[in-house]
Amino acid sequence: MLMVDLILKKRSGHELSDEEIHFLITEYVNGNIPDYQMSAFLMATYFQNMTEHEATALAIAMRDSGKVYDLSSIKGIKVDKHSTGGVGDKVTLVLGPMVAALGAKFAKMSGRGLGHTGGTLDKLEAINGFKIEQSEEDFVKLVSKYNIAVVGQSDNITPADKKLYALRDVTGTVDSIPLIASSIMSKKLASGADVIVLDVKVGSGAFMTSLDEAEKLAEVMVKIGRLAGKKMTAVLTNMDEPLGHKIGNGLEVYEAIETLKGNGPKDLVEVCSEIGAYQLVDAGIITDFKKAKLKLEKTLTDGRALNKFREMVLAQGGKIDQIDNPELFLTAKKHEVLANKSGYVEKMITSDIGTAARLLGAGRLTKDDELDLLVGIDLHLKIGSKVEKGDVIATIYHNDKGLKEAEKILQNAIIIGPSKRSVTLIEKTIR
Repeated sequence: MLMVDLILKKRSGHELSDEEIHFLITEYVNGNIPDYQMSAFLMATYFQNMTEHEATALAIAMRDSGKVYDLSSIKGIKVDKHSTGGVGDKVTLVLGPMVAALGAKFAKMSGRGLGHTGGTLDKLEAINGFKIEQSEEDFVKLVSKYNIAVVGQSDNITPADKKLYALRDVTGTVDSIPLIASSIMSKKLASGADVIVLDVKVGSGAFMTSLDEAEKLAEVMVKIGRLAGKKMTAVLTNMDEPLGHKIGNGLEVYEAIETLKGNGPKDLVEVCSEIGAYQLVDAGIITDFKKAKLKLEKTLTDGRALNKFREMVLAQGGKIDQIDNPELFLTAKKHEVLANKSGYVEKMITSDIGTAARLLGAGRLTKDDELDLLVGIDLHLKIGSKVEKGDVIATIYHNDKGLKEAEKILQNAIIIGPSKRSVTLIEKTIR
C-alpha cells in the first residue's frame, strides 16, 4: 500500500477502506509517512469530504494510536459529555455532580483550554490542592466509589490526533467537518464511556457560528459514536451570549458552586438539566426525559449535587474551605463597567467578551501561557435586559493586567439599543 495512491484516491473523491485509513494513521504516527504527504491527504479530504464510515474509521484509527481506557470494571453505565467550547462554559462542574447524585457513573476526561478562558481542568485547579492527574487505576476507583471523577487526559491518548491537528493548524484544514468530528470523537472513544452527550455550541462565541454548520458537525459526531457502539446525543446550545454571568476560571467555579446551592443562573441550569436528562435516560437510570430533568433540578435544591461536588473535591485532594466559602474566589481587584446609554441589551459579541477575559489573564494563546485563575468578568445583564445610562453592566476582576483594553472591548461588545430581544437557548437536539 502506498500513501501516494491513497492521496490520489481521495483527491478523486473515492471512499477509502478501513484498512487504508488504518494504514495511513499507523504509518504516519510511526514516522513512515512524511508531513508533506499527510498535508496533501488532508487537503484532498478538505475538498472531497469523507463518508460517515470513513470518518468513523478515522476516529477509531486515531483512538487506537494510543491508550484506550478500559472502564469495564466500573459497575453500571458510564456517562460522559463533551462541549465544543464557549464563553462562560462551566457545565461540567455542575452537570457531573447532578447526574452522579442520581446514580450515574460520570467518568470525565478533560483538557486545558486555549483561547478565551481555561478549560475544565484549569477551572478545577483554581481549587487549592485539586489533583487532576490520576492514574487509570485511581480514575476507575474514584468513579466506582463516588460516581464521579474529572481528570486530565493522559499524554498518550490519541497521539495521532495531536500530530494531525498540529498539521491541520498550519495547512488551512482545521475547519473540515469530518476532520473535526473524528478528532473530537477519537478522544471520546478512547475515554471509555458508554453514553456520550455532545454540547455543540453555536453562535457568536462558538467555533461554529451558524446553526447549519453546527448541525452538520453534530450529525457526523453522533453517527461516528453510534457506529462505534456508543449511545449518542448532541444538544445544540446557543452561544450568542456567555453561559451564566461569570467568565474566568475561579469566577466560574464560584458560579458553579452557587448553582449547586440552587442559586444559579437560569440558562446554566437549563443546559445542565437538558444534557443530564439524556445521560440518565440513555444510562437506563430514569426512563422518562421530563422526570429526569425535574429530578436533576431537585438535586440543586436539596443539597445532593453540592454534597457530591464536595465529595469529588475531597477525593481528588482539593481543599474544602473554598467550597464552603466561595467568596474566596472573588479576591482580585474589582472595576465596574458602566452603560454609556439607555435601552435594552440587543446583542453581545461573545467572542470579544471572551477576548477581554483572556487579556486580563483568564485565557491562554499558547499552551505555555500562565493563567491568573482569579481574574475575569462578571456580566450583570443578558440579551433583552433593560439598562439605564450609568448602570453597572459588568464587573471586571483583575490584577492590573489588560484592564483598560478589556474595558474598551466590553463596551463595544455589549450592544445597547431600543429593541428588546431574546435568545433561544436549546437550538436543536440530534439523537
